[in-house]
Amino acid sequence: MKNPVGWFDIFVDDIARAKAFYESVFDIQLGDLSDPSDPTVVMKSFPSDMEAYGATGALVKMEGVAAGQNSVVIYFACEDCAIEASKVESAGGRIEKAKFSVGEYGFISLAIDTEGNMIGLHSSK
Repeated sequence: MKNPVGWFDIFVDDIARAKAFYESVFDIQLGDLSDPSDPTVVMKSFPSDMEAYGATGALVKMEGVAAGQNSVVIYFACEDCAIEASKVESAGGRIEKAKFSVGEYGFISLAIDTEGNMIGLHSSK
């Protein structure tokens, strides 16, 4: 198994607030994604290119699943993670750990989104 992650979900309490956070930090637009078998589930998908490296996923609002209760950190690929980290607080989140080296693997920053989820920002420079 070369790249084992094929999809991710980030559970949220306030889908509009979380959408605004991720769109602001990463300068992207999230799309609508629905679950035809359960109209109570609201999802906003990250942009994707199925031919490119990496996995994509969605923000998910689902009854009975609270945000910020997980123990998995998703790392978003960045050209320079300090750029996205500089947008976190103005987008309503907070920096848990500013950019630091992980040796030959580059640099990361850790942030908390508006829903209490920790995310990672990773870059090679």
